[in-house]
Amino acid sequence: MSTQTAFAAALLDMQQPCPEGLFSANGANPASRFAVYRNNVHSSLINALTDSYPVVAQLVGSEFFRSMAQIYVQNCPPTSPLINDYGQDLAEFIAGFEPAASVPYLADIARLERWRVNAYHASDVRPLSHEQIAAMLSANAPHELHIGLHPSLALLNSPFAVVAIWAAHQQEATLAGIDLYQGQNALILRNGLEVEVFAIDAGACAFIHNLQNEQSLAQALKATPVFDLSQTLALLISRNAITHLHLKASS
Repeated sequence: MSTQTAFAAALLDMQQPCPEGLFSANGANPASRFAVYRNNVHSSLINALTDSYPVVAQLVGSEFFRSMAQIYVQNCPPTSPLINDYGQDLAEFIAGFEPAASVPYLADIARLERWRVNAYHASDVRPLSHEQIAAMLSANAPHELHIGLHPSLALLNSPFAVVAIWAAHQQEATLAGIDLYQGQNALILRNGLEVEVFAIDAGACAFIHNLQNEQSLAQALKATPVFDLSQTLALLISRNAITHLHLKASS
C-alpha cells in the first residue's frame, strides 16, 4: 500500500492508527494533530450530507442521521473534489442499512433530495419561449417532432407518498393525514434559481420519461398510458422545462 493510500484509508477509518512517517513542524505530537484533522474531515463530510438531505435527517432525527452518516463516510469515501457531489449513492446505502428499515420510505426521500441537489447544480440552458413552442407544435407533424427538456429535470417513481412527505417537512414537519403508502411520481426541476417538486400522475411521468429517452412526440404518446397531454405540456411550458424542439424524420 502506498503512503498516499495508507493516509487516505486512515483518514476515513477512525479505528486506524496515525500513518507512519508523519511529523509536525512545531514539534507537536503527529498522532494528536492527525486525529484533529481526521475529525474535521469526518465532520465536514457529515455536515455536507446533512445539508443535502435535510428531510432524511428530520425523519430519523439528528443523532441517528449523524451516526448513519458516520458509517457511510467510513465505507464510501469521496470520489469527486466537489463537496456537493458527495452522497450521490446515499439512497442505495440507506436501502441496505438495516437500522433504517423501520422507515421504509427513507431511501426514496433521499433519492428525491439528491435529485434536488443535482437539479440545483445542473447546467444552465435557456428555455424556449411560449411563442416558439406554440409555433413549432402547430407547424410540424408529431411523429417528426422531438422535445428537449432541461438538464435539471428528473423523475422519481415511488410506492410511497414521497412528494407529500417532502412537502410536509418544508412547513410543519408533520406526517399527520398523509397516506404514506399512497405511491407518487415526482417531477423535479429547476425553474430559474428555484428547484421545484411536483406530484404527477403515472401517465404524465411515463410520457416525460419517453421524451427524455429521445422518443418523438408521437412515439412518446403511443407508448404512454392514458393521461392529460395538454395539462402535462402546460406544466412543462409554464415551468420553463422545454429547452429545444427539433425535427427528426422517422426512418
